[in-house]
Amino acid sequence: MPDQPVIDSGLTLHRYPLLASIDSPADLRALPEHLLSAVANELRGFLVDTVAETGGHLAAGLGVVELTIGLHYVFETPFDRLVWDVGHQAYPHKILTGRRDRMRTLRQQGGLSGFPKRSESDYDCFGVGHSSTSISAALGMALAAQRLGERRDVVAIIGDGALSAGMAFEALNHAGSMDIDLVVILNDNEMSISPPVGAITNHLARLLSGKFYTTMREGSKTALRGMPQLRHLVGRWEEHMKGMLMPSTLFEELGFNYIGPIDGHDVHAVVKTLRNIKEMPGQRFLHVVTQKGHGYEPAEGQPVTYHGVTPFDRRTGELRKGASKGPTYTQIFGGWLCDTAERDARLVGITPAMCEGSGLTQFAKRFPDRFFDVGIAEQHAVTLAAGMACDGLKPVVAIYSSFLQRAYDQLIHDVCLQDLDVTFAVDRGGLVGADGATHAGSFDLSFSRPLPKLIIMAPADENECRAMLRTAYEYPGPAIVRYPRGTGPGVAIDPMADALELGRGVVCRQGANIAILAFGSMVTPALQAAAALDATVANLRFVKPLDGALIEALATSHDLLVTVEENAIAGGAGSSVAEWLAEQGLTTPCVHLGLPDRYIEHAEHAQQLAECGLDAAGIEASVRAAFSRFDLHRLLPATESTPDPAMTSPRAVRQQGSGGG
Repeated sequence: MPDQPVIDSGLTLHRYPLLASIDSPADLRALPEHLLSAVANELRGFLVDTVAETGGHLAAGLGVVELTIGLHYVFETPFDRLVWDVGHQAYPHKILTGRRDRMRTLRQQGGLSGFPKRSESDYDCFGVGHSSTSISAALGMALAAQRLGERRDVVAIIGDGALSAGMAFEALNHAGSMDIDLVVILNDNEMSISPPVGAITNHLARLLSGKFYTTMREGSKTALRGMPQLRHLVGRWEEHMKGMLMPSTLFEELGFNYIGPIDGHDVHAVVKTLRNIKEMPGQRFLHVVTQKGHGYEPAEGQPVTYHGVTPFDRRTGELRKGASKGPTYTQIFGGWLCDTAERDARLVGITPAMCEGSGLTQFAKRFPDRFFDVGIAEQHAVTLAAGMACDGLKPVVAIYSSFLQRAYDQLIHDVCLQDLDVTFAVDRGGLVGADGATHAGSFDLSFSRPLPKLIIMAPADENECRAMLRTAYEYPGPAIVRYPRGTGPGVAIDPMADALELGRGVVCRQGANIAILAFGSMVTPALQAAAALDATVANLRFVKPLDGALIEALATSHDLLVTVEENAIAGGAGSSVAEWLAEQGLTTPCVHLGLPDRYIEHAEHAQQLAECGLDAAGIEASVRAAFSRFDLHRLLPATESTPDPAMTSPRAVRQQGSGGG
């Protein structure tokens, strides 16, 4: 485990004496069961205290406090495996598994990750961040245990939102067909499957998970093995009796023994049911009903707002927001979408469960019959758009960069191969700060650039984003507008901005000797670095098609070319420039700056850029180091603030001579 800062939480823990005594799940299991309700109250209060300081995901964790306690109380973790889906709800798990005193470092550079992470703790048996992976991973672990002869329990905990994804049902279908011991727990926090539950349903769940029922159920299978017709009749009777009282039929048909629903905030009911389930063989499916944000009134009333929060006032729940820096790129997209929908009735908006995050809230309210939230189903979202485009609609798919990865085949096969008119508004391109590597859009330029017929644009500022969205929408084929998280440099927006000429960049600053070819978010720091270097800066605008004429003009009039992008260097926009130069036989030395060949961990966005050498200082240092290597440093302007050109840049950058130059 890497060294991480430890923050003394003594000032808070004096209010939580039981929680202060729990340094591991073994300490929790040593407590008498009658104290678990008190532990839940303390855990919930401590969670609110710490997230109020750091920000992060709150409402989901509040909803699983009792479930988390019950799981660690009944199962012998970490030998038994708990696989959390998505990871938003795993903060209570972190607190109970030896990380309590580091919770104030959450999502900060060098601190705890906001998601389960294998390198952080032995209790995090599977790293997550994207949804719907838990059942597949848990099944893999159960099969490994079976193969290696290890008698351990494996439990997947999945939310009802994540259960909407096809991958979850693929895993359920596979698991149900096997002879395997596996527990799947559905955390139903939106009441989307069952009505409210109470004492009767809790009693029924305990009964169905108890030894008497289990013995009768398994014994009848053995006794009736030689009488298939009677066995089938008894099985159908059992299924229909349970189906009359609870939503079990689907999961029973998939091969699971369904138990529930139970009240997920009754810690004693949770523990009793989990103990019974632990003694049962085969595939078990426990349905737990919880309330997102439970126990903290502001989060109970606004679970969407308090899903992910900035630091807030613990007493009032008021979120602390910094000074406004203008509209975010997400808001710019949302405004453009509504304006365009007013003019064109063919426009439809599609999102895979990211209405708020992708900026579609106002569009959904104003054009409800043209808004399609497909749930956590990225593959379906893209092919749905393809089908709409086939028959005359103009679909716009709003999706995070890291989620588009999950629909790559659909992007290739269903959209680009057929040259369909689908616009992709790709949010969170590049590094994303505290959410870290799981949500960083580090690879979209690399994986989308090879696709024929696809146009790819990256805006340098707010107005250019608006113009590019119009360009993509008017282009009669597949097009991507890829923009970063957060705000831009503060350029005023022209709502009537014209579409851009395809494949044409623009020179933003004229200098000498050095030409910096910047893409998207890197134009601003490139201009800052260029002031010290007296360099030319070109905003390429288009990753595909490239502006070959502009690149040739810069290559033949400068001694060094530098490409800068907030994307992986491998296969990215800079690689495209190098390929073009080689095809033309141009040998101007070329240096490529971008994200290095490793995952960038959570930190503030500015810290991440500095780590990668993509802030202004890092770009300047890398250019000066390159000039020294190519023996061109005599051409650089000398300044007191710049480093010795003979020094090697401390940042990890990959240099590549173009055409052997």
